[in-house]
Amino acid sequence: MATLVGFIFVLVILLIIFEMLRRRHLREKYAVIWIIIGIGVLVLAAFPQLLFWSSGVLGVKVPSNLLFAMAIVLLVSVCLHLSFEQSQAEDEVRVLAEEVGILRLKVLQLEESLTQGGTAAGNGTHPETLPPEPTP
Repeated sequence: MATLVGFIFVLVILLIIFEMLRRRHLREKYAVIWIIIGIGVLVLAAFPQLLFWSSGVLGVKVPSNLLFAMAIVLLVSVCLHLSFEQSQAEDEVRVLAEEVGILRLKVLQLEESLTQGGTAAGNGTHPETLPPEPTP
């Protein structure tokens, strides 16, 4: 009975992951990780003797200890991956903020040059008399 409940629970989680992926609430690279995890848990739910066999091969006396150890390793690796992703996102946000600051400064300088004497880009000509830009 417990095996059936575990099997159904994992299937529901996998369906939720696929639905989140379909609605674009979850990116593909994260969905792949969770689908692989879900399939692994589904295999363990379908064949619990596999956990007993692997604990015997690895020398773990209690199979549930192996399950907890695998879960801890999995959670630590997911946390490490998410920390890496967050670091990259912070770097991108910093670069974008710097670029926005530079662009705002350029806009302010252009606005000041237009309001001080009515010249375009400080070259002494009015915007209406600028030559047309060449077309390639």
